[in-house]
Order: sequence, then structure tokens, then C-alpha cells
Amino acid sequence: MPYFDLFVAAVPTDQREAYTEFCIQSHPMMRDLGATEIVDCWGDDTPPGEVTSLPMAVKAEDGETVVMGWVVWPDKATRDAGWAKMMNDMPEMEMPFDGKRMIFGGFTEVLSTRP
Repeated sequence: MPYFDLFVAAVPTDQREAYTEFCIQSHPMMRDLGATEIVDCWGDDTPPGEVTSLPMAVKAEDGETVVMGWVVWPDKATRDAGWAKMMNDMPEMEMPFDGKRMIFGGFTEVLSTRP
């Protein structure tokens, strides 16, 4: 059963090109670790909220854009092994955003509808 990693972060809007390059470099690495799909998205409709919102969740500041993405793994075991290898054996990539404000987690699928 597929396993999903999801994340939300705030990236300085003027760093979109650097963020895109970071994504371009990270996708092949994730594929080599067993990921079957990697998607990165640049927010263009992430309204502020009164109680909760995507910008609030990552403490987005003026001049920052909310980004999100996901990685699909064939199963949790592949994901866990991939993350372990990434954290222990691979050179650290500099993120073009504040990783301390990134939200991330792993999820098991409940239901999906695909073509």
C-alpha cells in the first residue's frame, strides 16, 4: 500500500528560482531512494485565516509564499529506509527556506480515486 510524505513550508517569494532548483536536485535523489512520485507546488491562493490557515501554520511572513508537496512511496518500509539513508549517508542540501517552520509528516492511504 502506498505511503505518503507531505510538507508545507514558507519560501521567500524572491527565492522561487532557488526553490525550483532545490526541487530539481532533490527529485532524482528521492527517486533513487525508492519514491514513485514527487510533487512540489508553489502557492498562488493561500488566503490568511482568522483561526487557522496555511500561512499561519508555517508562520509565513510578508514576502514569503506558501509551498507544499508530497512524496509517494511504494510502502512505509521503503519510505523509512529511504529517509534513513538520506539522513545518514547523503550530503546535506541547503534548503532555500526556514526548515524550522516546515510542517511535514507521513500518512497511510485511506481512500483514493484515480483515473
